[in-house]
Amino acid sequence: LLLLASATPSTESFYAAQNGRTQLVRLTQRYGGNPLPSVQIVDMRAELASGNPREISLAMEDAIRRNLDAGKQTILLLNRRGYQTMAQCDDCREVLKCPKCSVPMVYHKAGHKLLCHYCGTQLDPPPKTCPACGGKLLYRGFGTQKAEEELAQLFPEARVLRMDMDTTRQKDSHEKILSAFANEEADVLVGTQMIVKGHDFPNVTLVGILAADMSLYTDDYRSGERTFQLLTQAVGRAGRGDKKGEAVIQTYSPDHYAIATSAAQDYEAFYEEEIRYRTMMGYPPAENLLAVFISSADEALLETGCRYLKEYMIKAKKDIEASVIGPASPGIEKINDVYRKVIYVKTADYHDLVVLKDRTEKYIEINSGFDKMRIQFDFNPM
Repeated sequence: LLLLASATPSTESFYAAQNGRTQLVRLTQRYGGNPLPSVQIVDMRAELASGNPREISLAMEDAIRRNLDAGKQTILLLNRRGYQTMAQCDDCREVLKCPKCSVPMVYHKAGHKLLCHYCGTQLDPPPKTCPACGGKLLYRGFGTQKAEEELAQLFPEARVLRMDMDTTRQKDSHEKILSAFANEEADVLVGTQMIVKGHDFPNVTLVGILAADMSLYTDDYRSGERTFQLLTQAVGRAGRGDKKGEAVIQTYSPDHYAIATSAAQDYEAFYEEEIRYRTMMGYPPAENLLAVFISSADEALLETGCRYLKEYMIKAKKDIEASVIGPASPGIEKINDVYRKVIYVKTADYHDLVVLKDRTEKYIEINSGFDKMRIQFDFNPM
């Protein structure tokens, strides 16, 4: 017997249950009969219009203050580490990117350095002028280090712990931070998604979510699902003891269904919207998707290889009803001096994807030009 258990199952899992492939068992109330937290959504567009320049809204500030006065604990989720998340030229508007990766470098105030979160490249000390035009660099954005600093300014009496990859590098540091918070040695725990996955702190009655829509607008068709899952799990950390919990969600997209349904803790309402979108766009589980990832240190070779590969795949699907899309950049075009592309194939029949993959693999094997490339086939990629 295999039992899959989650408050936020994947769309694929729930689709399988809805279509009779698996049996669905519902838990209709929280353990111990505790009520779900009350949730407030704060529109950060209105917050900016009202003249509040901080990343912590007035509603969030009031909720934290009330919680501190009541002797209760607070969890603040910000799923981005560092202090400021990009350096941008004030003249040419170019964003300073990692020389090895096509991603912005992140400023870390603790070490006074710019850091790439993908390959680890550092610029120490961080530059003050733009390498492209010599203009002044302005540092913008908001990470967990800056959130910790803003909390200290707003609530100097509060004991604040931060938990992210920067504070958990040393042995046992992860457990030490969680133990200290569980023992009520801190009033506020601020951190990335690692602070909201399955933890149970009875004295936490408030959860605050900063930049809730940070993961909504990525190039991944599962971005809505991942946002819903993270927010729902975060809200669920509040009120797990005998006192009712509350949550405050800050967002620039208050009407997005992933935000609204996570605030309501309504999985089925989210699923209905998500499966409608997946069906309309032909994404799993409504249809099947094959992602062919191609990478190489030689950019020109990669471009040529992708062109030949796509041309072959279009010919090889002559007896298969499928669409071939791409090649395109998979969000991040280059990591650690390796260039990346992806070709997608959509079809209703999973077996057709297997046939096309087998044919394509044989084509790759007999063409030595692909020897300097890494090619990976991923079915219905998660």
